[in-house]
Amino acid sequence: MNSLSDIADILRGRLQQQGQTQAQLRQSAGIAQRTLTNVLSGEQDFKVSTLLALADRLGLEMLLVPKGAAAAVDAGDAVKPKIPTRIEVARRQLGETK
Repeated sequence: MNSLSDIADILRGRLQQQGQTQAQLRQSAGIAQRTLTNVLSGEQDFKVSTLLALADRLGLEMLLVPKGAAAAVDAGDAVKPKIPTRIEVARRQLGETK
């Protein structure tokens, strides 16, 4: 994450993933519509407290890490493991779908 645009992309993506509306996010974070629009545009600077409030309402955590450690933290979205667990194998053998 190197820019306001990067932060805005992450916030917009998370908002979409959670199926929230901008109005819902704005209300729960306690910020004005104009402020939310400016943050999500990625073109205007905003207060850290605004970012913290939005991140919290979207289930995100803000971290400051040394640059060398950033690649380890930026692992991307969680993906389902390709190797089934023993429980999944047993359920398949029993004909269960889950």
